[in-house]
Order: sequence, then structure tokens, then C-alpha cells
Amino acid sequence: MIKRILVPIDFSDTSLQALDYAIEFGKPFKAEIVVLFVVEPVYYATPADLYGPSANLGMLLDEQRRIGREQLARLGEDLKKRKVDARTVLQTGTPYDVIVNAAKKLKADIIVMATHGRTGFSHMLMGSVAEKVVRTAACPVITVRGSKVRGRKRAPAKKARSPKARA
Repeated sequence: MIKRILVPIDFSDTSLQALDYAIEFGKPFKAEIVVLFVVEPVYYATPADLYGPSANLGMLLDEQRRIGREQLARLGEDLKKRKVDARTVLQTGTPYDVIVNAAKKLKADIIVMATHGRTGFSHMLMGSVAEKVVRTAACPVITVRGSKVRGRKRAPAKKARSPKARA
């Protein structure tokens, strides 16, 4: 029985598609949807930062949290209008770590999250939050890939040619 579904989002189209998937997936179970947005602190150093914390980084983090709360509030209102049993949560930290810990703390039965499908050099540099969550979460994880690949719509499947067409 699935009672609670954790859905980490970053407000990208792909993560919102994963949310829609989670809502449909949870309907037969009347599962609660917990939407999680993670604010990842920005780490960079300037010579001034080496001798103390930068006020600019603190202001940036506060602004990210403010914007995240506003977006979550709008999303929460939309979910309420759709009659979805949902709540929103904002946390700060390393995304995969926050997601895994939130799933434990909230006693989520499953995590449904987007994967952006990065490969090659981009994957090496950026890593994959979804991959790390799949590897470390104590509960099952469903990954949802968006309908776009690298900013382009997927090409339609090619139709098989009939033997007559080859002649």
C-alpha cells in the first residue's frame, strides 16, 4: 500500500511532468503527494571570502528561498484546485542528500522524480541527482524522463517499410 509519495521538483517542465505522473500513480492508493524543492547553496570563493563569509552569498541564498517559497505556494494552490492531497516542503542542502533524508523522515513509500537525461561530459560535470537518489534511497524510486531530449522534441518512431516498398 502506498500512502505517501515524495516528488522532488526544480520547477522544470520535466519535474512538473514527474509530479503529474506521481499524482496519477497515487490516485488508486489515495496517496498523499509531498512536493519537495531543494535550494542548493552556491559555493564559490573570492579573495574576500577566504577571510570570512560573504554577505552576498547569504543574500543570494535568502532570495533563492523566497522565490522557492513563492513558486511552491502557487503550485500548492494549483494542486488544491485539482483536489490533490498534497503538501509542499522547502529545504536547503545538497539535493540528492536532502531528497533521501526527506524520504526517510517523511516515511515516503516511494519517490517519483524527473531525470534530465544528461550524458557524456555534461553528466560527468553535473552528475545525476536522480542516479544518486536511486543508489542511496531506502525506498523505491521511479524516474520519469521528460518528453524532450536536449531541448529538442523526440523524433517520431520510424515506420517499418513494407517489403513492396523496397523493390
